[in-house]
Amino acid sequence: MEEFLDDLENEEKVFIRRSIQRLEEYGYELKRPHAAPLRDHIMELRKKTHQGSIRLLYFFFDGEKFIITHGFKKKSDKVPDSEIDKAIEFRKDYLERIKRKS
Repeated sequence: MEEFLDDLENEEKVFIRRSIQRLEEYGYELKRPHAAPLRDHIMELRKKTHQGSIRLLYFFFDGEKFIITHGFKKKSDKVPDSEIDKAIEFRKDYLERIKRKS
């Protein structure tokens, strides 16, 4: 995630920070056009910038807490299945590690 953010233009970083702050503030209540469910407990944080559309994929756990798995610049109307699958794998791995610590 940090590498993705580092590659963004400064203006895009500002937009993304605001979007993350909005997610922190509203959590599950954040809806379209800012956020949308995808599948298998994966959500997308949506932001259009002057440079294009940016998506951050995330999931909720332990109430209102969330993990942003990764981000990408969207080039088509639909979020690619490969990006959703990547987020699902991150979620699965995270939940398994948390379970082992318990």
